Amino acid sequence: MKLFYLLLGLGLLSLSACATMKPLPGSESAARFEAPAGQGTSFDYLAYLPGKAAQHPRKKWPTILFLHGSGERGTNVWLVAKHGPPKIAKDKADFQFIVISPQCPPRQKWEVASLTAFVQEMKKKYPIDDNRLYLTGLSMGGAGTWKMLLAQPDLFAAAAPVCGRADPAALTGLESASLQTLKALPIWVFHGAKDPTVPLSESQTMVKALKDIGANVKLTIYPEATHDSWTETYNNPEFYRWLLRQERKSAGQPTAK
Repeated sequence: MKLFYLLLGLGLLSLSACATMKPLPGSESAARFEAPAGQGTSFDYLAYLPGKAAQHPRKKWPTILFLHGSGERGTNVWLVAKHGPPKIAKDKADFQFIVISPQCPPRQKWEVASLTAFVQEMKKKYPIDDNRLYLTGLSMGGAGTWKMLLAQPDLFAAAAPVCGRADPAALTGLESASLQTLKALPIWVFHGAKDPTVPLSESQTMVKALKDIGANVKLTIYPEATHDSWTETYNNPEFYRWLLRQERKSAGQPTAK
């Protein structure tokens, strides 16, 4: 019996170690983020490191923070790789980005406090290039992308909300410095014209509000797409080339190469 409990304990320690293990270059692995007290919710996440990271241990890499939709919430973190950059990365060892993909807990939505603390922790843990950190998400994650942009525009070099709900009225509450940073941030918005879940007008209204203040924003509409506007977006090589062209000169100053 003592031997059984000893082996059980060793097994649990092994599982714990695996849960926090850094991904091998060219692969994706699961880990756990424990939110600091008073800074939101803890959650699991997937992390991918480019295959060439092993050859360049001191290099900082362009990084995608991906926010999934409501269907991937839960306790099985591998659901997060169903769509978008984590799906692309797990099957492509030569992907040029670090991909960090948190999983929203069941029945919750994306929280700015949790995501902000998460980003700061990821910068300590992985070789992320602060000046090439990109934000994107689909559906509920598209809404989360808009929320993060409005709350923390200085964290990112570019952003791409996909079929997400937005609140143009939130622009009026931004401080002057944040508004100027947001205006300079390259934003590419995607939406299906026949979306029955999140109407196209959600993106159109937000894009118009941003253009009215002189923001660097563009909108791509897929004429025949319904809610799934993410497959075409994330399968398009030009999307990733566009991301790589965006880089901050310094904090709060996004620019295109």
